[in-house]
This record gives sequence, C-alpha cells and structure tokens, in this order.
Amino acid sequence: MKQPCPKRQIFEHLARVGKGLAHASRLDLLNALAQGERSVDALAKVCGMPIPNASHHLLILKDCGLAASRKEGLQVFYRLALPEVATAYTAVRRIAEQQLAEVDRIVRENFESRDALQPVRREELLRMARRGEAMVIDVRPAEEYAAGHIAGAVSMPLDALPRFLKKLPKEQDIVAYCRGPYCMLAIEAVEKLRKKGFRARRLEDGFPEWKAERLPVSVISGGASRDASG
Repeated sequence: MKQPCPKRQIFEHLARVGKGLAHASRLDLLNALAQGERSVDALAKVCGMPIPNASHHLLILKDCGLAASRKEGLQVFYRLALPEVATAYTAVRRIAEQQLAEVDRIVRENFESRDALQPVRREELLRMARRGEAMVIDVRPAEEYAAGHIAGAVSMPLDALPRFLKKLPKEQDIVAYCRGPYCMLAIEAVEKLRKKGFRARRLEDGFPEWKAERLPVSVISGGASRDASG
C-alpha cells in the first residue's frame, strides 16, 4: 500500500490553518483578539455578532490553532494562540490591499480620504515619543488599554474624549491610535481634536501591528502600568 506523501500531509494541515482565515467573521474576531484576551460575550459584542455565531467561529479558530481558550466559572475566554497569528493576519491584510483593487478602493474612500495629513508611521512615532515631541493617546475602550498598550500612551476612550480636552497640549502633536488601520476610533478622535484646534494625527495602523513589531508595550497590572515588551 502506497504511503501518504509527508509533504502532502503537511499541506493538508496547513490548509486547516488557512481555513481559520477564510471567513470575514473570523478575521474580525482575530482582530479583536489581537487587542487582548476576551470572553465570548465581549468578543460577540465588539464584533457585532450573535453570541452563538461568535462561539462557533471561535471554536473553528481554536481547532485551526489560531486561538486558545480557558474557562473561568461559566465564562470562556479566548486569546491568540501565538503572537505570529497577528503577523499572519497583517500579512493577509497587506496582500489584499496590494492585490485586490476593491480593497484598495474601499481603503482610499473610507480611510485615507478622511485624513488630510499623512498618518504617522510606527518608526516616526517611536522617535517623536522618545524626544517628547508627541503625546500618544489610546482611544480604545479602557479594558483594551489595560490588556496592552503602546508604552507611554495615555488612555482616552473616544466616548470620553471631551472630558480630557483641558488636559491636552495645544503646543504639542497628539497622536491617536486604536485597533488597527480599519478602525474608525482614531480617525474620529483626530477629526474632533482638529476641530478644537489641536495638532492631531493618527498612527498608520494600530496596537496589534505595533506589538507584532516588538516595539515597546505596557499592560496594567495591580493598578499600575508595567513593561510587557517581547
């Protein structure tokens, strides 16, 4: 009896991993998981899908090796199985942007067209922050900031931004970031800040991409921020 080809067997398993990336809802969940560990209920809420649907797709992600889970009482929490999962997600996104005209059009019409100034690149932001030339604000929900954020960034959730206006510097650049390049939170924050006369820009992508590049990150532990860089 002919033995199965080892290479073919490996490719079959690689295809299992690919299955996890082959659905829009699962990509949405991966993007949410890249912000940090969350319960099924929280993931369903942030992705705008019914809990049963979210649970179904999360089980597929787990079976494909892209996500891991743990139980705490009656709740199930999910996280990315490996840091490389975020890198794989980013690679898929970049291929689509460069090779699919429809994706390029959507990005230009909905994201680039709303930013009069060029977004800040990661390397530029790192340099600006180290020189004290920019104040970095995280406009994601507070729980996402606590799970992981750019080192030195200040938590200013978009819905609470008006309360922070008096604390923001008019003489310094303000750089806002959120969940990634397709997240509208940072764009909306920049628009609001500019209308108030602030020198505001947004990071070119988001926290997951920053973390994937092993740039300085922190988490909130015991009420204090601590370094969590890889």
